[in-house]
Amino acid sequence: MGISLALPSAMPHEGNRETTGLNLPDLGRLTDGDLIRRVARRDANAFEALYHRFARPVFGLALRRLGDRMRAEDAVQETFAAVWRSARTYKPDRGAGAPWLYAVARNAIVDRSRSRTEPPGEVPDIASTELGPDERAEGSYVSWRVHRALESLSPNERDVIELAYYGGLSQSEVADFLGIPLGTVKTRTRAGLGRLADLLEGELQ
Repeated sequence: MGISLALPSAMPHEGNRETTGLNLPDLGRLTDGDLIRRVARRDANAFEALYHRFARPVFGLALRRLGDRMRAEDAVQETFAAVWRSARTYKPDRGAGAPWLYAVARNAIVDRSRSRTEPPGEVPDIASTELGPDERAEGSYVSWRVHRALESLSPNERDVIELAYYGGLSQSEVADFLGIPLGTVKTRTRAGLGRLADLLEGELQ
């Protein structure tokens, strides 16, 4: 795609940055979540490995969403600057590293998209759509049960479902983001949704 894979200039320089004894090939064998946790400890080598792993997929997604190469490159820089700043907020027990990183990328892409639009006009008065206490309680229970069920899936199945349903990616975008064939995404999605349906049968009707 032509995007530079050098360590991004967007990486902040303030504070103490540490480096690990592991080289890039060794770091390349770590999971996405492992790299993010190392970035949280200000490991510059892990940050570089994460950037090399995800810069092209994030750029591709940004380019498709924004339709402008310069804005897409800016979104990549903003994404990884945000990863460096907020890696400590990543919680492995809440999901794999790729969906977390995509959520960061999605925010950066949305910010880039908003920056090119005119400010909205006055919003007309509309009826409140705020949920009542009972509905909020039910929604919290449903979210908790779905989250627990997702934890029962294999990591491969969980990744594609989280990216699609929480990240808002199409199956083609999931394939590009994870670097796997589209057919594999479809197979894992079908299998994962089937397992979720079995796990949640009778609970969410």
